[in-house]
Amino acid sequence: MSETGTVTGEDGDARSKAARSPSLWLAVLSLIALALLIALGVWQIERRAWKLALIDRVEQRVHAPAQPIPSPGSWPAVSAASDEYRHVSLSGRFLHESETLVQAVTEEGPGYWVLTPLQRDDGTLVLINRGFVPSERRDASTRRDGNPQGRVEITGLLRITEPKGGFLRTNVPQHNRWYSRDVAAIATARGLREVAPFFVDADAGSQIAGGPIGGLTVIRFPNNHLIYALTWFALAFMLAGRLFVTFGGGLFRRKRFVHDKAGGSDADARRTGSDAGTIVEPT
Repeated sequence: MSETGTVTGEDGDARSKAARSPSLWLAVLSLIALALLIALGVWQIERRAWKLALIDRVEQRVHAPAQPIPSPGSWPAVSAASDEYRHVSLSGRFLHESETLVQAVTEEGPGYWVLTPLQRDDGTLVLINRGFVPSERRDASTRRDGNPQGRVEITGLLRITEPKGGFLRTNVPQHNRWYSRDVAAIATARGLREVAPFFVDADAGSQIAGGPIGGLTVIRFPNNHLIYALTWFALAFMLAGRLFVTFGGGLFRRKRFVHDKAGGSDADARRTGSDAGTIVEPT
């Protein structure tokens, strides 16, 4: 009897440990997932703060008085963080024979951006996005009146080059198909030298009658970080609740069971009434 009881007890302990092992691993993985969800929520809050600061910085640049473009000596240091969307001014003469058409979709419909090199007094070149033309006006001969030959003054927004191509579409310079405003590739294809590593979106004030439609720069920064943060935190909250129900509830039930079992003999001794059972007197 005792040997059987011992073997049975050992088997029960083994089964108990085997049953507890998956629960332990599940608890560990759940806690890791919970920490990850909280971290993602915090990261989105930080991203939201960064995005709001970016939007505020860009708004200040766009509405500031126009300043001269960076000097050629500082061109290597020009970056999106420090310079994009600055309101700038420059002057020179357009090289219309070297213009490039880049496919675009705007509020005016589908068509092309007209990028024309502007030669400045020091001989350096800056690509100017003069604006939008519909497909039927892509040929320069249809807008000769809008292509000034003399000196012009341009104001607009400094933009950072867009290398390689657009969304799922790669520039094909050898076939003169352009889907992004890749300054270096356009300069190479047109044989241009001493070209600024950025371009300028001409504003509406620089628009010339009969020429491309300027001032169509779209400045939009999606800011859904708060929604993402709330989503991650909500998932973390639900996971925490599930952990409490699964593990915390089980622990509470085990404690209650142990307490009831420990007080069982005294409770039985105190039982009276119809449910007290039959009392057998010793003989």
